[in-house]
Amino acid sequence: MQLEKFYYDNKIVKWFAYATILWAIVGMLAGVLAAVQIYLPAANFNFAPTTFGRVRPVHTNAVIFAFVGNGIFMGVYYSLQRLCKTRMFSDTLSKIHFWGWQSIIVAAAITLLAGYTTGKEYAELEWPIDIAITLVWVLFGINMFGTIIKRRESHIYVAIWFYIATWVTVAMLHIVNSFELPFSALKSYSWYAGVQDALVQWWYGHNAVAFFLTTPYLGIMYYFLPKAANRPVYSYRLSIIHFWALIFIYIWAGPHHLLYTALPDWAQSLGVVFSVMLIAPSWGGMLNGLFTLRGAWDKVREDPVLKFMVVAITCYGMATFEGPLLSLKSVNAISHFTDWTIAHVHVGALGWNGFLTFAILYWLIPRIFNTKLYSTKLAANHFWIGTIGIILYAVPMYWAGFEQASMWKQFNDDGTLKYQFLETVTHIIPLYVARSIGGTLYLIGALMMVYNLRKTIATGKLIANEEAEAAPISKHTETHGKQYWHRWIEKRPMQMLVFSLVAVAIGGLLELIPTFLVKENIPTIASVKPYTPLELQGRDIYIREGCYLCHSQMIRPFRDEVARYSPGNNEGYSKAGEFVYDHPFQWGSKRTGPDLARIGKKYNDSWHYNHMLEPQSMSPGSIMPSYPWLFDNKIDTAITPAKIRAMITLGVPYEKGYDLKANEDLMKQAKGIKDNLKKDKLEVATDAEIVALIAYLQRVGTDINKKN
Repeated sequence: MQLEKFYYDNKIVKWFAYATILWAIVGMLAGVLAAVQIYLPAANFNFAPTTFGRVRPVHTNAVIFAFVGNGIFMGVYYSLQRLCKTRMFSDTLSKIHFWGWQSIIVAAAITLLAGYTTGKEYAELEWPIDIAITLVWVLFGINMFGTIIKRRESHIYVAIWFYIATWVTVAMLHIVNSFELPFSALKSYSWYAGVQDALVQWWYGHNAVAFFLTTPYLGIMYYFLPKAANRPVYSYRLSIIHFWALIFIYIWAGPHHLLYTALPDWAQSLGVVFSVMLIAPSWGGMLNGLFTLRGAWDKVREDPVLKFMVVAITCYGMATFEGPLLSLKSVNAISHFTDWTIAHVHVGALGWNGFLTFAILYWLIPRIFNTKLYSTKLAANHFWIGTIGIILYAVPMYWAGFEQASMWKQFNDDGTLKYQFLETVTHIIPLYVARSIGGTLYLIGALMMVYNLRKTIATGKLIANEEAEAAPISKHTETHGKQYWHRWIEKRPMQMLVFSLVAVAIGGLLELIPTFLVKENIPTIASVKPYTPLELQGRDIYIREGCYLCHSQMIRPFRDEVARYSPGNNEGYSKAGEFVYDHPFQWGSKRTGPDLARIGKKYNDSWHYNHMLEPQSMSPGSIMPSYPWLFDNKIDTAITPAKIRAMITLGVPYEKGYDLKANEDLMKQAKGIKDNLKKDKLEVATDAEIVALIAYLQRVGTDINKKN
């Protein structure tokens, strides 16, 4: 049979590799800054765009979607061409994909620093960027499937299964979670509210980890690990079980982020059951990777690429064991809202995603530039500094998590809480310092890699179009008669796409639909009323400043939480009906500050004024930054009617035509707060943003607080 000559496109791989390196440094710099800001308020610089509440989402988005995202595309564009024995379907689509994705990242950084956020973790980007993500993702899918369809290899290799499942699932997650109602050019409200919004968000958030940080990297592992080790994958059958079990089970596990909350118990239980089941397929993948190295351990000792890969796979195994562990209610009662979760996430991000990306860069760059790695010793030093960095990051955060949980739950003999919340924060500051040192070491290792790869590139020349040849798929090579079922689907990418979609959609549908359609899941509370226009403006300011990143609004049914956050309130812990007008929900995921679910009327207006201006004046030792711009910025009253109309569209029961007189009520309530402050000799403009924020904070929880 005559062989066909063609050329692999290495130029697009180079572009994504360069972008991966660039955004790695940017994301890690933002992470180190955020880590320092946690214990050093001065590092917020009294400047809105550099406060922790805005830097932290820039860090998470830069690491997840910029660093890891470009790493995915680098690995996919390199491996897919070689697995399919063909050039990418369209060079033009490849270029549009690259520049479109980088434009999205830049737009994300600018808007997040400017305070434009949806307030939903890992999905903070506003509606125009969400649309751009959808369009670029579709173009990537067309390019990927076009390449698969025109392949010269009959069977679809295991790595491509994971690429297909990643593409279809990320599309589904992004579209469902991004249903939002715009009310201005850059702002929107989530289509969902309260409990429903929380379930959709963590269905998305958990599976963003699953299908953006995990499945594509497993596909990359299945290609690059055997290449680097020069050995076949340990078990083809195990890879089949790993793939289908993982994508089916993973999608159900989202509710384990909401244990002991107002989410219905049946949904929480489903999340727990499927989270525990996840151990089997996850460890199946880990063992398949490690066993691939059987007989190659001597090479591992010498090759830094394999060193990075071994630690990456080990960290994947650790994280995927710990995830199910944290989903057990008895463990979650200790870990949730603490730094234990931060440690868990970063073992996966720094170890699994970071180290596997570094390994691929060290392996791939010399090959596409037709040269050798500049310094194997420097790469080995990077490995050890990075490993120490991970340990110095994770261990203090595990320790901090245990300290927090222990101190929160301790009572004196007379039944009073032993520690004030602030004591539980200041006690662990040395651990925060250690974490920032670990993160800095990890960043230094990445900078060493940049230098090493730059010197490597300087000694070689890019093979922009790498020559290859292969025989076309022949009808005569097709197997007739009865086939093993998986061999059948391996030849049919569109069927693989459909089957993958069905596998991941089942869990989501069976969790989401009852929560939306069965009224009993969200019992209403008659006393809960919509926010006033001023409170709504204040709530949006609260979200803009990222307050939800440090404060929760969810009192769990624990003695210590009810005593600490709802003293004397016979309503006690949080109920589902409290949040029916919250677009988006504000339950939070980490308590660096105390829960605010019953903060309303706990302090007077002057306390909130001084606390936002200089937190340490009201809470000595506080690590909260100050927000001086709130005292100068004016409330954008021009947009109030649009906000009210959007809320009405979302089902909030404002009276007809209320949008036309909303600002009248806003100014009346604002004047009352101004007058209260004046009594304490605090002068403020009626339309200052601080007035709106005070109005919101004084409202939170008062609807059901029978003491007020």
